[in-house]
Amino acid sequence: MRAGDGAGASAAAPRKAAFLDRDGVINLDRAYVSRWEDFEFVPGAIDAMRRLKTAGYALVVVTNQSGIARGYYSEAQYQALTDAMQQALAEAGAAVDAVYHCPHHPKGQLAELAIDCDCRKPAPGMILRAARELNLSLADSILVGDKPSDIEAARAAGIGRAYIVQSDNAESGPGLAGADAAHADLQACVAALLPD
Repeated sequence: MRAGDGAGASAAAPRKAAFLDRDGVINLDRAYVSRWEDFEFVPGAIDAMRRLKTAGYALVVVTNQSGIARGYYSEAQYQALTDAMQQALAEAGAAVDAVYHCPHHPKGQLAELAIDCDCRKPAPGMILRAARELNLSLADSILVGDKPSDIEAARAAGIGRAYIVQSDNAESGPGLAGADAAHADLQACVAALLPD
């Protein structure tokens, strides 16, 4: 690269992102959802994601999928569901920039996935990988999850603000769990974050 050719100036500045857990935040948590026909968006979630995108946030899904390690469904089944979700969101004007998943669990049935990893939340691995690959500013980003492990992952990664929402998951409770604020669901969270 020649000095003064402007190449350095054109390097994109890091973007802000909205990191979203999947089960309980984007879709109703029905325990190990693995088929598109069983996938149901949380009411208002698509509109909330569209508002975040319009506000300039990259949409990044970070989801623990221990059902793969447990043998409940395959990686291929997970990918098929993810493809269908991404297509539905794109058609609704809420296209996600990326989806990251952790297929591991220390007590999994599949030996190659039964490991302690750095990507299963509360570890920050998925978030840190997304920040590297997508050129994201974690300090300017937010995370919305429904469990304490989501908030712990956000804090470990250095995300600017973390919010917790209620879901049907047993680990989802009424407290803050270390979050900056608690909301009923993603739509209520985004309404507070981006008031009209």
